[in-house]
Amino acid sequence: MAEKKEGIMETVKTVFWALIIAGVFRTLFFQPFWIPTGSMKDTLLIGDFLFVNKMAYGYSQYSCPFAMCPISGRILGSEPDVGDVVVFRHPTLNTDYVKRLIGKPGDKIQVTNGVLFINGEEAVQVPDGIYTETYQSQGRFGTYPICINGAVGNGGTCEKEKFIETLPNGVSHSILNAGNGRLDNTNVFTVPEGHYFFMGDNRDNSTDSRVDQRANGVGFVSEEYLLGRVDRVIFSSAGKRLLFFWDWRGDRFFEKVD
Repeated sequence: MAEKKEGIMETVKTVFWALIIAGVFRTLFFQPFWIPTGSMKDTLLIGDFLFVNKMAYGYSQYSCPFAMCPISGRILGSEPDVGDVVVFRHPTLNTDYVKRLIGKPGDKIQVTNGVLFINGEEAVQVPDGIYTETYQSQGRFGTYPICINGAVGNGGTCEKEKFIETLPNGVSHSILNAGNGRLDNTNVFTVPEGHYFFMGDNRDNSTDSRVDQRANGVGFVSEEYLLGRVDRVIFSSAGKRLLFFWDWRGDRFFEKVD
């Protein structure tokens, strides 16, 4: 009887320490993240599941466990670079966002007729065909995509222009354009010290650093809010339920994020 009780206690201890180790691993190294909106299409799609690399930039106030690290500043990680896809805590809304890093401290950012300029240098866009998707309620927020081919009915084919954009540092990635929108022409943004400027790849479906925080935009994001870099999609499902295997996007499993 005593041996049986000891066996049960050993099992409980094993499970307990396994949970502790899993929690520490999640807190320190990788954080799971589901893509809830279409602001990063077609780089990231609604229903993509990924792990945020929290060691990419070291620790921040929001990724440091149990007050083990400094309140501000970073250790062990490299500096974020223009072109990185980053998950960060929204400075005022207390929720996690994922966008592409466009501007570092001191950079001057402007969008003119839908074309991005960083420190006066154009991020060249090369046409890459048409991106199509079904016009329907998408994700848990029930948003609808913006289309360039007119008012399509529910279930119809929604089209957007697709481009390959090359940033001044040589990073190339896909972006989507749905015409001349309200954020396609901006003033010059000068990124303050210790802050970063972010934009979504789905340029006309992204409320990002082009929008002030007072209007529920992202604005400039302090470095302390950066959680980590996105390197790869692990799993993807186009359905509303994870068990609907017929909606899984097998071609996106373990896909590298550019």
